[in-house]
Amino acid sequence: MQVKHDISYDENRHLTLDAYHDGTKPFLGLIIDIHGGGWFRGDKVKDEDWATRLAELGYMVLVPNYRMTPDVYYPEPLSDMASLMEWISRSEYNQMPIGVVGSSAGGNMAVEMAIRYGIPAVSLSGILDIDDWLSKHQDVVAVEGDTSGFNNQASATINQDGANDSFYKWFVMNYFNQRTDELTAATPVHRVTSQTGPMYLANSLNEFVPTSGVLAMANALTAANVPFELNMVTGTRHAKGYLDEVFNETVDFLKRHVLVEHVDM
Repeated sequence: MQVKHDISYDENRHLTLDAYHDGTKPFLGLIIDIHGGGWFRGDKVKDEDWATRLAELGYMVLVPNYRMTPDVYYPEPLSDMASLMEWISRSEYNQMPIGVVGSSAGGNMAVEMAIRYGIPAVSLSGILDIDDWLSKHQDVVAVEGDTSGFNNQASATINQDGANDSFYKWFVMNYFNQRTDELTAATPVHRVTSQTGPMYLANSLNEFVPTSGVLAMANALTAANVPFELNMVTGTRHAKGYLDEVFNETVDFLKRHVLVEHVDM
């Protein structure tokens, strides 16, 4: 495994990425892997496991850091992904077909990139229901809970206990710095078009991310005639907590949609 750490992709914002590739394999394409963490915690190191598994198949995998609260709020993490795409267009990877994967907040950002750039996206427990969910849960009291050990835990062990509307409301509203004027603009389902990239969407049936998000996205993709796959996983697991169960399906999805004949690197 070849790993290059802390490659700068936005010098002005001091943003870096890690690049993974198995040097013994032919290139299958480029995958952007966006870590989760509710836009308030996390780091590119958190996705070393997923990136390594994809790189072992032959993908070049880029895992970027992005700015988080309380330093910035919506839509700045998405602006960082725009900077990343701009950097890729100037890099040695600019001729490679691109896909994106992400979990939780990273799943939201992966879907946003599919909408903006038309690239294939894998989203595990993406934060997709924002405006509608909040309008229907005004009586829910937002509570952060104990997140003190978040950065010391493996992503697959975080938030695996099932529904938690108070925490969901807390970190979503935290992303908007408690403002409500941008909720609809930030809800991806409203911006799906026929140019949106194909998606693989997964969610547990009883986790803290509501299933309404992926179901609404599936309806919007259907209406726009955009291919997608939907996997509703049993139990309470969140995001990378069920990665092992869906990994082969996501790989099959990427192989169908991130296509390359031959790339010399």
